[in-house]
Amino acid sequence: MPDAEELITDAVAAARGTDVRLAERQLDRLVVGAGAPDVDAVLLRRLVRRFGLLAARGWQPVDLARIATRRLGARPARLAVDVLAAHRRDQTGPVPGWWDAQLAELGARVWWPEDGRYLPDWAGREGLDRITALREAVDVLAMAEGLPPIAVLRPPPGVATAPAPARGRGDAASRMLERVRALLAKAESTTFPAEAEALTGKAQELIARHSVDQALLAADGNRDDLPGGVRLSTDPPYAGAKALLVQEVAAANRCEAVWSDDLGFTTVLGWPADLEAVELLYTSLLVQATAAMLRGRGERQTRAAGRRTRGYDESFLNAFALRIGERLRAATEDADRRAAETAGPDRLLPVLAARSEAVRERLDTLFPGVTRHRLTVRDAEGWHSGTSAADRASLDPGRPAGSTRQVRGRRR
Repeated sequence: MPDAEELITDAVAAARGTDVRLAERQLDRLVVGAGAPDVDAVLLRRLVRRFGLLAARGWQPVDLARIATRRLGARPARLAVDVLAAHRRDQTGPVPGWWDAQLAELGARVWWPEDGRYLPDWAGREGLDRITALREAVDVLAMAEGLPPIAVLRPPPGVATAPAPARGRGDAASRMLERVRALLAKAESTTFPAEAEALTGKAQELIARHSVDQALLAADGNRDDLPGGVRLSTDPPYAGAKALLVQEVAAANRCEAVWSDDLGFTTVLGWPADLEAVELLYTSLLVQATAAMLRGRGERQTRAAGRRTRGYDESFLNAFALRIGERLRAATEDADRRAAETAGPDRLLPVLAARSEAVRERLDTLFPGVTRHRLTVRDAEGWHSGTSAADRASLDPGRPAGSTRQVRGRRR
């Protein structure tokens, strides 16, 4: 009789294939072909080992939880979070603080008394029979074995590094971020589009001033920090429009963005304070854009539904992203001009140029094969409505509407 390792290998290979009947036969062999505790313990070890390999290949805890939810659903994603907890428990080398922070955000903890009992205990918590629990565990392992390497944005566990600079350093930065969060919360809650646009513009102005202050402090202190990165979810529906919104927000905040469509996220590269700004703005603007889109759809008179509605929504969100990007960049340019008048252009402009160049170099290093992806407008009404929604409180009403853009992406 094959041992547990061989049975698991066969079950995973079949799960990754296209023959459903073979996958079910291999799963049956896994159920009856070896002692349950042995299979359960070996299966958990295989999962932990594979997740450790993925950590070295750029996958962070939130990335793995997100991709498991995207591909398999919420319940297998909870199993993946348990595997992350087991992986953390087994670490003997240094573990960076950001890794533990992500695990805490996911609620990852080792709650089961022994690894040989993990799967039946998890099945009991989830109300599953044994074969369903085994199937979902095998599916998580099959997914993990099929994931490609991605950009290593931060050193993974086991790699000794100097402490990373904290985002939003100092009390002044914390106060500024709280003001930005308050402005964005008001923008999300108001039912008046013009008020939402004005509040968002004010938030971008504060962010831009803070970015300049951070750049000058870093230059004065001769810091040798490097640009970092974050990954933001751009899952369907309208993944392309979400990726465009990320790109526009990133460009307004001196960052670069690369969309990985097949993996459901966009990677943003930049300096710590700028990355935090992009995360805050993108999350808020996505809420605002969706609310404005739903209002526009409700006001729209049409006999056609289905495909026509999807075309309207996608065009609306693309237009919203492009127009809001113009407004955010205008706010940043105004803040830069005022800062240059205070600090002197000879001092400020070289600092900003050097930081932008460092971000571009980081982009070229991590994404040497990047390509451009063109977004298509399918609904003129949606395009004009989206532009109008983002332009009601324009910082520069005389500026002509922006041309279409391409999203920088990487397809695997």
